[in-house]
Amino acid sequence: MIRPSLTLLNRFSYTSGPSKYGIYPLLPPSFAMTSYPPIRPLPSSIPRPDYVPSNFFTADWGEHDSVDMKEADAEQIELGGDGEKRVREAAGMARDVLKEVGKLIRPGITTNELDKAVHDLIVSKGAYPSPLGYSSYPRSCTTSINNVIAHGIPDDRPLHPEDIINIDLTLFYKGYHGDTSATFLLPEVDEQGTDLVEATKEALEVGIKACRPGRKYKDIGKEIEESAKRHGFSVNGQFSGHGIGNVFHRPPWIFHCRNDEPGEMVPGDCFTIEPCLVQGRNSRGKLWDDGWTMVTESGARSAQFEHQVLVTEDGVDVLTCI
Repeated sequence: MIRPSLTLLNRFSYTSGPSKYGIYPLLPPSFAMTSYPPIRPLPSSIPRPDYVPSNFFTADWGEHDSVDMKEADAEQIELGGDGEKRVREAAGMARDVLKEVGKLIRPGITTNELDKAVHDLIVSKGAYPSPLGYSSYPRSCTTSINNVIAHGIPDDRPLHPEDIINIDLTLFYKGYHGDTSATFLLPEVDEQGTDLVEATKEALEVGIKACRPGRKYKDIGKEIEESAKRHGFSVNGQFSGHGIGNVFHRPPWIFHCRNDEPGEMVPGDCFTIEPCLVQGRNSRGKLWDDGWTMVTESGARSAQFEHQVLVTEDGVDVLTCI
């Protein structure tokens, strides 16, 4: 599916978010889809994941070859084997890139500039930015601000002092993906926004503590939802964590609220946990016409944190822990 990007015609005219949720700019869907951003180049020597169309870097938008993304080649991680070594290396690289890009976040910088930093850092390590070309996604990371729940496309919007911003990045290295994200606070974020971000970070930690061999995948969502409710927030159920390794997205699917997903964790399971918490009771999102950006129906803010974990013989290792 081709998902277009955005050209900004009316130069960032904002309204404020609902006052009961605090003080912050609301991102409206006031962008016109008239052109597509140039794809950032990278050396041909860097291996691409199989899902990237062969003509992704040369064809006009809408002319990319279709790719059948299958899970058939997904491999379970063999503890102690080469796969474990490689997935740990990829996850560690992703962690390091996120840490470095986080240092750049300040009022006035654009999400497009942050995306360029992500792209350049990943490429400098000899890795491929996994989102680039995934279902024809045009950028190397996603940047989700304030009322954007997930999958915001980097653009020329400068960050405001009151913003919260999630950066979600994944890289592909030596045949394996490393995936992580965090929400960052700009210097004038209000108390309600700070509370949301801290509660989301705690919810992720609670979900990780539910991981070990023999526990049910659905236990993760139960623990996360209970943690969010204790702090007065709701959990968006439209996005899930996912298995990851030599394939970007695969089972198990990790839901972050109460669910009936079958299955138990076993040693070698490698997956992400990435809860999105939302202010208020309505956690649902609606999709912009760009086909990617999901914003809250209520206009409330959302925050997200993500770690990639590996279930071991007697517990769990957090591969992207800073």
